Amino acid sequence: MIERMFLHLEGVSVRYTRASQARAAVEAVSLGLRQGQIGVLIGPSGCGKTSLLRAVAGLERVQAGRIRMAGAVLSDASAGIHLAPEARRIGMVFQDYALFPHLSVADNVAFGLQHLGRSERARRVTQMLDLVGLAHTARRAPHRLSGGQQQRIALARALAPAPQLLLLDEPFSSLDVDLRERLAQEVRAILKESGTTALFVTHDQLEAFAVGDLIGVMQGGRLEQWDDAYHLYHRPASRFVAQFIGHGVFAPARIEGTGREGAAPVLHTPLGDLCDMHECPLPDAFPCGECDLLLRADDIVHDDASPVKARIERKAFRGAEFLYTLRLASGEQVMAHVPSHHDHQIGEWIGIRPAVDHVVTFPRQHA
Repeated sequence: MIERMFLHLEGVSVRYTRASQARAAVEAVSLGLRQGQIGVLIGPSGCGKTSLLRAVAGLERVQAGRIRMAGAVLSDASAGIHLAPEARRIGMVFQDYALFPHLSVADNVAFGLQHLGRSERARRVTQMLDLVGLAHTARRAPHRLSGGQQQRIALARALAPAPQLLLLDEPFSSLDVDLRERLAQEVRAILKESGTTALFVTHDQLEAFAVGDLIGVMQGGRLEQWDDAYHLYHRPASRFVAQFIGHGVFAPARIEGTGREGAAPVLHTPLGDLCDMHECPLPDAFPCGECDLLLRADDIVHDDASPVKARIERKAFRGAEFLYTLRLASGEQVMAHVPSHHDHQIGEWIGIRPAVDHVVTFPRQHA
């Protein structure tokens, strides 16, 4: 419901004009966040996620659609409304921290609080540094802190003026992988403790899953799906989302009715028949029942007793498990997560069986 949304985008489009040619960076995007929710935009480079974030900030004008926040209209193309960025009460955190090197940590956090009296300003700075767990760094210079600490200081500075909405644009991309995931979880905890509504842009799926209540997958300027992580993974709305999120492949399949009243259809796959699939589409959902079945790596179980065999083409060590890329005798490729104590060699044939809890099918795509 629109009235329950704190941030609501309706059919927002952003276009850039270069050499007299208009190019759509964002096309008819609609999404919503409730008060205190964290949204994440994810997608390949050039998909429009940063342009959409800039439109919310007021740094880009929308050519179509409307942006509302807390009941107020920030942008409305049809009405010619474009509220200036400084009037939107929106905070921003950037990839490069943008801390002032000549100011102490405390003075960096206090930078946007000049409208407050000295004692109130000092109280707010202490509160924010306590929130991000860095009160002991107040008198230090920013360059004396680690990258993760600098990013938390940038977050404290953005939160200090109590913005209605916080926007974060690839805030962890310059950090190493382990630190990114840990800091993403810390930032989520900080935003939840402060009750801040936030919209976050990243290209990293682990960051998106660690931070977001809702995640939007973008492609070619369009929002393919706006959903929680579970449904993005198990119920992708489009073939692109299915391919972009997680590890998986498409296998040719055919849906057939059993002829028994009330019985679920049968799904014929290269791994054998899947029966009692109550989530399976009806046979007439696709021409002649032919479709492509999404098989995630966690849909395939290593089982030496299985009659279905597959040859290992690639293996990637992930600590507790291997990610095997396998080729069936019939030619189809699948992937499987296998416990790492099953250290099979490339070229070896192993037994596998399907364990598909969520049936995801799309129209057959012929080569």
